[in-house]
Amino acid sequence: MGSTVLSLRIDGELLERLRRHAARRGMTVQDYVVRTLVRDDFDERFHAAVDETEKFYGEEPRHADPADRVT
Repeated sequence: MGSTVLSLRIDGELLERLRRHAARRGMTVQDYVVRTLVRDDFDERFHAAVDETEKFYGEEPRHADPADRVT
């Protein structure tokens, strides 16, 4: 799987917050943002898979409350 460039225009305050979060983890801003996006994508796919499994077994699907998300 190859990579593609994505350019974002963000304000200075948000960029500084991203830099601080990334620095705490010893990461670049780019790596921090990519890791965050991958984690969110995994969370969404995981919840969809759980809902499908519950439907298959006849259980009521749980609808995740956004407040329950671990970030």
